[in-house]
Amino acid sequence: MTAVPGLDAGGLSAWLAEAHPDLARDELIATVIAGGRSNLTYAVDGATMPLIVRRPPLGHVLSSAHDMRREHRVISALAQTAVPVPRVIDVVDDTAEARVTGTVFFVMERAPGRVLAHRAQNAAYPPEALRRLSLDLARHLADLHAVDPAAVGLADFGRPDGYLDRQLATWRRQLEASRSRETPQLDALQESLAGGIPSSTRTGIVHGDYRLDNALVVDDADGPRISAILDWEMATLGDPLVDLGILALYWNIAELPGGDGAVPSAVDPDAGYATFDELVDAYAEQAGIAVPDLRWYRAFAAYKLAVILEGIHFRYQAGATVGEGFERMGALVEPLAGLGRRTLDARTPDTRTAEPRREVH
Repeated sequence: MTAVPGLDAGGLSAWLAEAHPDLARDELIATVIAGGRSNLTYAVDGATMPLIVRRPPLGHVLSSAHDMRREHRVISALAQTAVPVPRVIDVVDDTAEARVTGTVFFVMERAPGRVLAHRAQNAAYPPEALRRLSLDLARHLADLHAVDPAAVGLADFGRPDGYLDRQLATWRRQLEASRSRETPQLDALQESLAGGIPSSTRTGIVHGDYRLDNALVVDDADGPRISAILDWEMATLGDPLVDLGILALYWNIAELPGGDGAVPSAVDPDAGYATFDELVDAYAEQAGIAVPDLRWYRAFAAYKLAVILEGIHFRYQAGATVGEGFERMGALVEPLAGLGRRTLDARTPDTRTAEPRREVH
């Protein structure tokens, strides 16, 4: 049996046979498929169906981050909505027995499909199919934000009042917990964001890391479609425009010097992908709202990713990452912060500022 960091496959086999004997078949084989940038994700084979196991990353993390129970809870709650999510199996606190991970972990069915994360993958699809897939990604986000949290048992999943203020405070703490060098651009962006927090007029379920490569894509007779939205570890209740800011950042990450190399993206307008403005149009139409100026949200997305990458840099320096590519993450922190500052300082607001926001619950 090949060992993988952070998970005991033999212990997982024994646990599955005890807790879910209907799924147990052969000795399980686990493979790391996402190595420590966020929660560790393992593909598990040998059960009666392909499985996924998720656990917190190795090494240094903010104490409130990477909450497996929250991720399990939100995916379970969304199972009966229009939002495509994987089927969850179980969540387990293994901190005392340390049979499998020594942490809380959760297990879900491995949804079909592949992640589009590199431009070379676009050759498999005609331009019109990639354009449709782009717009569907935006529509799924609108569907998520339209879900009534109380109706799916998530009324207490977060505290919407003061959400943006708390987000800044949380990521400030995360940055301080990852301090190993000077980051003047990032510190300046942090202060600028704090001085211009917008008033939230909507409340909804926020994914927190919504982007193309956090979705699985399957090929149907009518072309590619999204089979599942993944990576709900940052989900909470709050201002849904935060998700649009994140989507904008990753949609255009290739324009950041060095960004496409360290943070790969399949998005390429020349291959057929819609522009971000077109995503906003599709989102607005699906949600039935006018989307306001997104400059603060886009700058906050740059700040948040910069802090995350600074944390990865911290863990990489300490030898606590699993996988390749982490040596490049630290070099993106200050350029991202600079992008956020330029976004905030832009004289021309986003094109969606002509109409006021309409409150939607």
